[in-house]
This record gives sequence, structure tokens and C-alpha cells, in this order.
Amino acid sequence: MAMKRGAMMAGLLALCLGGAQPVFALSLEEAKSKGLVGEKANGYLGVLNHSGEVQALANDVNQKRREAYEEIARRHETPMTAVETLAGEKAIQNTKSGHFVEGPGGWMKK
Repeated sequence: MAMKRGAMMAGLLALCLGGAQPVFALSLEEAKSKGLVGEKANGYLGVLNHSGEVQALANDVNQKRREAYEEIARRHETPMTAVETLAGEKAIQNTKSGHFVEGPGGWMKK
């Protein structure tokens, strides 16, 4: 079980650090730096500024993340919610200082 969790964590870490970056005029890193999007505990991006471009970027990233989470859940025979939760934990841990994360009380800068 620990081995399965370790392999799952490695895949999630790779996804959170560099995967699922679409080609938009606004990059994911720029959107995070400008406080337009933030990481949520459920493993997906949340939108703080609902402009069309920001929403499209978040939708694209979240779709790619969902597909990756489904694949990881299937491969490890793990519930999707467990994968999403673990991905959210990792994404929040790896969020740079000054970027937004969603906590129990709402959005806050890390």
C-alpha cells in the first residue's frame, strides 16, 4: 500500500509541477503570479478573476488534470476522490509564496 501511494504521489507531483500547461496568451505561471487563479484542495485550479481568458485557461488545465487523475486512479485501483485530494495537497504544498491557495476560510496568499 505504501508503495502504491508513493508511486501515485510521484505521478501527482510531476503533474502539479509541470504538466497540463495549455498554449494561451496567458500562461498558467503568469495567471498564478498575477493572482488570477489559485490551487484548491480538490486538486483543481480555482478562478479568482472570471475573465474569459482566465476561465478558459483554468478549464483547460482542469480538464487535463481530471484526465490524468482518472488514469492514475484506474492504474492504482484507487478512488478518484483520493487521487484528487492527494493532488490538491501536493499542489498546495508546491505553491510558491505569494500565490493563492483556497483554504477553509476562502482564498489566501501562501
